[in-house]
Amino acid sequence: QVQLVESGGGLVQPGGSLRLSCAASGRTFSSHVMGWFRQAPGDEREFVAAITRSSGSTSYADSVKGRFTISRDIAKNTVYLQMNSLNPEDTAAYYCAAGDNWVRRLEKFAYNYWGQGTQVTVSS
Repeated sequence: QVQLVESGGGLVQPGGSLRLSCAASGRTFSSHVMGWFRQAPGDEREFVAAITRSSGSTSYADSVKGRFTISRDIAKNTVYLQMNSLNPEDTAAYYCAAGDNWVRRLEKFAYNYWGQGTQVTVSS
């Protein structure tokens, strides 16, 4: 059984911070790439960040570069997304995903497994 479970979403004021977590279990332990995507109502699901499980190489969408940091704890099989300087445009459901293709890391269809999502709302 493959499971990705996100946590850490919530309501935060503009300029605030949140840390999302994604706990992986099952066959996802062998997945080479872990990614975060987000989807606002009426919008397509978009890439946010990705990290390789082995070397820790990272990649970010331009819209979050310098504000968000993706990291992983191999021992805990957990991936994190530290989000700082949040603004209302960051409001969305955030999804964790696992896949094996680093070259296609920006493409949602390159990921085989998805979590259920966690809501992030940035509002005063």
